[in-house]
Amino acid sequence: MKERVWTPDGPLDVGLAMAPHRRGGGDPAWRQGRDGAIWRTSRTPDGPGTLRLSLRATIVYGHAWGPGADWLLETMPVLLGADDDISGFVVKHEVLEDVTRKHPGLRIGRTGRVMEALVPAILEQKVVGREAWRAWRWLLNKYGEPAPGPAPEGMRVMPEPGTWREIPTWDWHRSGAEAVRARTIATAAWHAATLEAAPTSAEADRLLRTLPGIGVWTSAEVRQRAFGDPDAVSVGDYHLAKIVGYALTGVKTDDPGMMRLLEPYHGHRHRATVLIGLTGLRPPARGPRMPVRDYRSF
Repeated sequence: MKERVWTPDGPLDVGLAMAPHRRGGGDPAWRQGRDGAIWRTSRTPDGPGTLRLSLRATIVYGHAWGPGADWLLETMPVLLGADDDISGFVVKHEVLEDVTRKHPGLRIGRTGRVMEALVPAILEQKVVGREAWRAWRWLLNKYGEPAPGPAPEGMRVMPEPGTWREIPTWDWHRSGAEAVRARTIATAAWHAATLEAAPTSAEADRLLRTLPGIGVWTSAEVRQRAFGDPDAVSVGDYHLAKIVGYALTGVKTDDPGMMRLLEPYHGHRHRATVLIGLTGLRPPARGPRMPVRDYRSF
């Protein structure tokens, strides 16, 4: 076991910083213990590792296990948003003033691991979350490896890129992921080294969007997590534009309308959408919801 103690230079909400990396309630790569500590697995440049994070008063305690332990502890501060620069962010809408005061510890961190964000983002393309998270759980349980250290039971480390390339069609089917998403993940895995080496969010965006099956939404979802990009907006999301429009104007809008509303926050447009999500404001639900499909029965 390796350990590190870190004191942030301002308010920090560890739960909010880590929440974007959780893929549903049963995510094998993410757990929260009864004591409030957050566990996360990662396939680091040095190999698999498990990180445990806990906050006492204003001090973060990190413990790590596995070949990737040193890397996880070295990057722990940036994972929690140590280099998240909020300069230039000014609240322009009254509805965000209160939520900004309530969550002074909101930080957008970065993992530095593209494939860990990319694979689940592809699984989430054009489906409801429960369908994507079911596939993620199945694939990690089948092809991931046990989490190093005394991690909670059932935690897994995501497979290496070579494993994603070799998953047979019948196991993609069993997971509930159809052929299009399976091909997109396998293709991306062939380019994993190039994607992981992208030096900036802008370069990662360029590289990601040259790959078939990866568009603006998927790229933004990856860059928010892997690069901590505060301006990467998930354009094309099924719900986001409606939520942003309703929260800021009382009326649902579409993607172009959302981007017009977010323009005053340019440079921090993703940060603005995170704060909007924390308001809890949602347009009234009307009409049928997207169904949870099960390709395993096809």
